[in-house]
Amino acid sequence: MKKIAYFLLSLSLFVACGQSKEVTNTLFKNDITKTISSGEVKGKKDSTTATIEWLGIPYAAEPVGELRWKAPQPVEKWEGSFDATEIGSPFIQISKGEVVGSEGALNLDVVRPDNTEANLPVIVFLHGGNNQTGHAQEIKGNGFVNDINAVYVSINYRLGALGFNPLEALKIGTDEENSGNYTLLDIAAALDWVEENIEVFGGDKDNVTLAGFSAGGRDVMAILISPLFKDKYDKAISFSGGMTLADETDSQDIFATAIAPLVVEDGIKSTELEAKEWLLSNDCQVADYLYGLPAESLTSLMGNAGIRMSVFPHLYKDGVVIPKEGFDTSNYNDVPLLLITGTSEFSLFTAFDPYFVNSVTDGSLFSDADKLKEFIFTESYGSALYRLSNTVDSARKLQGTYKSPIYIGEISYGDNTETAPKTAQLLGAFHGVFEPLLQQPSNYATFIVKISILKVLNN
Repeated sequence: MKKIAYFLLSLSLFVACGQSKEVTNTLFKNDITKTISSGEVKGKKDSTTATIEWLGIPYAAEPVGELRWKAPQPVEKWEGSFDATEIGSPFIQISKGEVVGSEGALNLDVVRPDNTEANLPVIVFLHGGNNQTGHAQEIKGNGFVNDINAVYVSINYRLGALGFNPLEALKIGTDEENSGNYTLLDIAAALDWVEENIEVFGGDKDNVTLAGFSAGGRDVMAILISPLFKDKYDKAISFSGGMTLADETDSQDIFATAIAPLVVEDGIKSTELEAKEWLLSNDCQVADYLYGLPAESLTSLMGNAGIRMSVFPHLYKDGVVIPKEGFDTSNYNDVPLLLITGTSEFSLFTAFDPYFVNSVTDGSLFSDADKLKEFIFTESYGSALYRLSNTVDSARKLQGTYKSPIYIGEISYGDNTETAPKTAQLLGAFHGVFEPLLQQPSNYATFIVKISILKVLNN
């Protein structure tokens, strides 16, 4: 419990630092119905956690039809009251082998303490999932907003080939749209929504911390160098997210290769090579074809690459949204930055690796001394590299031109072999360990409990 308390204390101090207004100056009316720029929204109270939440609020128009690969557009004002008591749809994606979610899901959640304090610090959270999967409910907020006394906003935004697409045929819009970085355009629109509306929910629009986990953390790092995000936030936190960008030309080749089978299947070209060459051209018919594809087909194109970008490259150095020189730029959105990593970042990746996954899930790993040694070596080596990449290497890269303070934090778990459960000793502070520390039930609970039971049975 001490580690959780220290983590929450650190988060609270970082988020609150530089607060522009006294929290006690103004009272917040803690009712569930509020009026924002697009109309009235009705949320709900959670008496168990003493919080108020407004769920699934649209922050931009649905990016469907002609808006598929365009900048997010304003939401049309609605009549009556928007029901913000139910979880909003995640953006369309593959989950457990099935297509779930909606192509129109540009929505967000707002959670705050059920008290009368106004001008609270604001956290805007970007979920993980390699920018292919994930959703705003990854971290719910109810479990910790009272501990840090802040307003928490989590966002759903475009993912996969609908969130990032570098093909030349789609470059028929504004310079920002032609960047192919549509996910970042959505995040910028969500931050604009926060600027315009967060005071309604008792948040301080001048004290906004942008935070992200894994792919969301990489997005945060890319946003640090994007001129599109100047003055849209005041502090930044990257949980397990390093400095990873993609080359636009190389990405075009990968995307064309992935889409080519669909072109052949639809009878437009006879071979995948011809299809790829066509997709790489500037033919206006390519754009028409891509806009006409079902979202489900585009979502299923590329398997989730985990932490690798080779299968699904994104965050393109386009020269507009992200500078051509990438992190070598001297023009950072210079804000206080906190870089956080777990001490065993690679443990879950190792456990899910094809070489280990069966022996982990059936429990045989724990009775096979040689394979267990291989597991421990792979996890330890991978975790060391991941930790350095996410924190120390990033800080060193920034220090030459970055004027604001940069903080580095590590989360350790399961280190004390006398008191820690055996599962904690095996997995340690895995990738995303802060998530189950902040909320219950955890997205990792089923997997961890299964491993725990197997270890008990095999010891």
